Amino acid sequence: MTMRVVVDNGPGRKRRASSGRALKAAKPQIAIRPATAADAPALHALIAAHLEEGRLLPRTLDELAVHAPRFVVAVDTKSAGRVVGCAELAPLSQAVAEVRSLVVTRTRRGAGLGRRIVTELRQRARLDGFDDLCVFAHQPAYFAHMGFSIVPHTWLPEKIMADCRTCPLFRRCEQFAMVTDLDLMPEVRPAGHLHV
Repeated sequence: MTMRVVVDNGPGRKRRASSGRALKAAKPQIAIRPATAADAPALHALIAAHLEEGRLLPRTLDELAVHAPRFVVAVDTKSAGRVVGCAELAPLSQAVAEVRSLVVTRTRRGAGLGRRIVTELRQRARLDGFDDLCVFAHQPAYFAHMGFSIVPHTWLPEKIMADCRTCPLFRRCEQFAMVTDLDLMPEVRPAGHLHV
């Protein structure tokens, strides 16, 4: 038996069932876009606020200002473009790029925003001509669901030479090296699109 609820709004006024549009208006709208040097303070604040979780390496404001164009940011379009997530596409060689400094603010986790950011970086890496995309992760299952596979650290000598040798955790690293082959991903959309 199906129950139907009818609402009487008086003569001549019919009430429609609540539409998805009304619900969407209440939810924050998130756009993914390339970062600019002007975003460096927001990137720095977001990364610094999550260092105590032990999953990110510290980044300096100057470094972020220089590398800002390599980042994508997730911004809340309902909150004056407040940055709520970010990640960097860092080239390690002509063939390999790395996802670095992936962070989503605590209040926005669990809604697929990290996946959207990584997907954007994958597409950017493929368009830029990289063959492989790597990540060093404490939670490999998160990236395995996006097509990354665990590999020995030694399979990424570019990363070891660029960053690992100077890291205070060198040879005591608790991160998993993971790689995905960009040739195996579906076709990418043209550059310049925004997700909302």
